[in-house]
Formats: sequence, structure tokens, C-alpha cells
Amino acid sequence: MEALMTQPVETPMTEHITTPVEMLGRWVETQGDQVYLRQPIDGQYKDFTWQQVQSQVQQIAGALRHLGFQPGDKIGLLSKNCAEWFIIDLALMHGGYISVPIYPTANADTINYVLEHSGAKAIFVGKLDYWAEQEAGVGGELLRIALPYETMPAQYHWEQLLELGEPLVEAPLPTAEQIMTLIYTSGSTGKPKGAIQTFHAYSETCKAVVRDLKTTPKDRLLSYLPLAHITERVAIQGSSFYSGSQVAFVESLDSFVDDIQRARPTVFFSVPRLWSLFQKNIVDRIGYKRLNMLLKIPILSSIVKRKIREGLGLQHCHLLGSGSAPIPPSLVTWYHKIGLNISEAWGMTENCAYSIINYPFDASKIGSVGRAVEGCEIKQADNGELLVKSAGLMSAYYLEPEVTQSAFDDEGFFHTGDLCEIDADGCVTITGRTKDNFKTSKGKYVAPVPIERKLAQDPHVELICVIGAGLPHPIALVQLSEGAALQPREEVRVSLQQTLDSVNPHLESHETVDAIVIATDEWTIENEVLTPTLKIKRHVLEKQFNNLVDGTRGRVVRWQDEI
Repeated sequence: MEALMTQPVETPMTEHITTPVEMLGRWVETQGDQVYLRQPIDGQYKDFTWQQVQSQVQQIAGALRHLGFQPGDKIGLLSKNCAEWFIIDLALMHGGYISVPIYPTANADTINYVLEHSGAKAIFVGKLDYWAEQEAGVGGELLRIALPYETMPAQYHWEQLLELGEPLVEAPLPTAEQIMTLIYTSGSTGKPKGAIQTFHAYSETCKAVVRDLKTTPKDRLLSYLPLAHITERVAIQGSSFYSGSQVAFVESLDSFVDDIQRARPTVFFSVPRLWSLFQKNIVDRIGYKRLNMLLKIPILSSIVKRKIREGLGLQHCHLLGSGSAPIPPSLVTWYHKIGLNISEAWGMTENCAYSIINYPFDASKIGSVGRAVEGCEIKQADNGELLVKSAGLMSAYYLEPEVTQSAFDDEGFFHTGDLCEIDADGCVTITGRTKDNFKTSKGKYVAPVPIERKLAQDPHVELICVIGAGLPHPIALVQLSEGAALQPREEVRVSLQQTLDSVNPHLESHETVDAIVIATDEWTIENEVLTPTLKIKRHVLEKQFNNLVDGTRGRVVRWQDEI
């Protein structure tokens, strides 16, 4: 294990770090009887005070000791977000166990791979939409513990654990270099890799988030993006540990809007796809032309903006964020126009997801992901790749020493795989992925992401992927937005054709897009076109479409079923 833990980045290994469990104790002392977690059940909140959370944390940690688990054992966690997710995570930290969270949408093969690769000895299973299909990935020999929700069969249940054995009140404080968790990447280019994150990396990153975003015990957070992803684990869960903020959860997709209204968040993070859906709902209610007209009338403009914020349940927010995948600059500009400033951020599993952010929001930097935060160093490699170094960098990829070694340069900077531009103000614009560039049949290399960003300006586009390896010219694959899918095909075709005709003249001859092909099958996590964080798996679409579109010529817009 020592070889695997070789850390290319210097960290203060002997420094004492304040862990989330220690912070829990501090909040119990100062605001123990105040509500920390709010879990909606049948439309009503079940509240957990800080004191109640600590009591359950100690009891769960003690129950795991009673069941024979020892510090250093790895324990999986497969569930949608809920109050118990936080409690389990804190209990695993308190007991010295290593958590292995798994996306609640993961298929059986992925679940099986992560559990076997990590060497997990048990798994908590909770709120799941497809547990019957996922159960085969868990395996019958692994000890299962069920959260208090409908889920797969388990040997132990939540209420049993709350009465099993003695609470673990006193436990050794973890050291800075001690492994806290294995975070498996979303696997957009192959098998997921397990990033080893220490208590030092996680704690320092969470403290940086609270420092920069200035969250306090008065803030209200909403947890609904997957906690198995490092962004939610740091930005929401982690910041609550270090700011004392209250956290509410979402009960279901159907109750999502009501849950936001009920939670009244003061900080709200989302993903581009949801921001796009919010936009559609606003426009559907008001209409583009009418909205633009109302915003031009000073007296009415402020009223309209307030009503929109209230309709979204975001009227109390002092911070709005977007991450996980690139958000079209046109969408950020549109929200800015209606008085909602969305700060785009950039990060990775490997650096605890917090490195660069456009905050405080700067409208002149829309299209960039902002500047490196305090304590994060960035630089650009000769090939244009973004390299980062921060306290949040992982120690290694679990059981992959060669991959780990190649991921860092001689100075301890991590190779992100993202291509970038850095302007005179230090703001970073992501221009693509080093592995995304492809060679056409003419032997010319094409960088697809800049082309995608230009074509994505069309409001009918929900998701876009430019492919073309081995083809004469690139092809743009498009998934329409929900509203566009309901419009007559000819209207959509005309708009996309105009967009294509306006973009192509500004591209190099070998980059010009032959055609836009509109997918008739939705791109989802379930059909493995999207990762759990809603990134497009380019290689999957290339495999599906390369033969289908080979030879398509004429700068045209076509539906998949027309080819």
C-alpha cells in the first residue's frame, strides 16, 4: 500500500487537520438543538438536529465494530441522497473506515466492478429507483445493510443498527494522510478509476469552499446531485460540515419543484441540463418575445425577474453555480439578463472538484470557468493542456501505480486532460479534451469542443457531440431540447440549418461540419451514452453513428431515422 500511496504533491503529513467528525462535535456544542438535516417523507420533513446526527453517527460506527469491521476496511454506499447518507459517511469517518460511494444510477456491471476493485467488505443500500436490476451487481456474499427506504433485500436494517452494540464515542483522530474515501470516476472513457482522497485533501478543500463562498450557519443548502460525485460531496455536504449550514434533501423527481420551494435554499448548485430545463419552463410560460418585451420596461422588468426567481424557488439565493459539464455561454448570458447570475466552476474527481470558479460572478468572463482559487496553482502545458496543483489533489489511483505516475508531472502538477486557454486576467476557458481530438480521412486533426460550443448556441440543442474519426468531414450529433422535440420538424430543421450555415464559414476547411444528425433515441445514463454526471461518452456515439453517417454530404440537417 505504501507504494500506491506515493504522493507526487507535497502535503503536510504531520499537520493536524480538523476532520468533519470534529466539526460535528463543535456544532453540537454551539447549536446542538438546531436542525441540521431535513429529509422529506411523504411531503413532510423529518428533521435531525446536530445532536441527533452525532448520536446516530456514534451508534452506527459502534454497530459496525460490533459486526466485526475494523478501521481501514472499505465499505460501499449505494443510495440516492438522503439524511442517512450524511450520517453513514460521518460514521465511517468516525470509525476509521474507508467509504466507497457508488452512483445510485450505476448498472450491475459497474457496481460489481467498483465493489470488487475496491475490496469492499460490506455495503449500505438505500433509496434506489432500479434496485431489482442492480442487485446482481452487489453479490450475495457481501454483507448488506439497508437504509430505511424501499431497497434491495439486506441482512441488517437501519433500525437494527441503531440498537446493535455500544455507541463508539471515543475514537482516534485520523491523521492528515489517512485515506478517507475512494471516489470512483464516472468512467467516460473506460473502467472507472478509484481516486484515493485523504482527510487532508477533503478537509482543506471543504474549508476553501466555505472561505470563498462565505457560507455560514444561516445558509440553507439543498442536496440532490449525486453524493457519489465529488462535487456534491464537497460543495454541499462538505461545506455544511465546515459552515454549520442546514441541508435539506429532495424526496423524488416528481416532487423536485416543491422540494426546492420548501427548502428555500440560499445556495444552489446545478448542472447545465437542469438550467436548460428551467429556461424552457420559463419561456413556455411567458414566451420569448413577451419576456424580452417585459424586460425592456424598467417598471415591469424588476417585477418579472422577482417572479421568475420565486417561481424557481431561488429567491433567497445569494449564490448560483453550475458544474459537472460545460454550460453554453448563451444560457449563462440569458440567465444574467433575467437577473440570475450563474457562476460556472471547474474541477475533477482527482482534485476534490474545487479549483477554478467564476465567483464573484463576472459577466465579462462568461464562457470561461473563472480563475484559480486561493491555494490552487495552474499552468498550461506545451500542448495546451491544463495542469493543476492544490491541497485537494488525490494521493493516487487505487491499485494503479503506473497510471498514477503518468498523471503527474515532475513538479507535482496533475494532468487534467482538458485543453484550455488562459487570458491575461488568469481566467480559464476549456477548449476540449486531449483525447477528444480526432483525425479525419484526410489526415487532418479536428478539435470538436470549440465547434460544439458554436453550434450549441442554437436554442433547439440540448446536447451535442461532434464526431468524425475516419470520415471526410466532422458530423454533429444533436439531442434536441424537450421543447424543440415537440415542434414541427421543418421549423427545427430551418433553425439548425441557419446555425450550421453561420458557423461553417468561420471554420478551417477540414473542420467544416458535413451535417447535423438529430438523434431519435434519447441519450441517457441507462443506455450508457451519458455518464452519471451527464457527460457524453463520445466513444459510444462514435461506435453507434460512424458507419451510419459515413458519406453524408451536403451541409444538411437530418433526423437519424431519415438516413
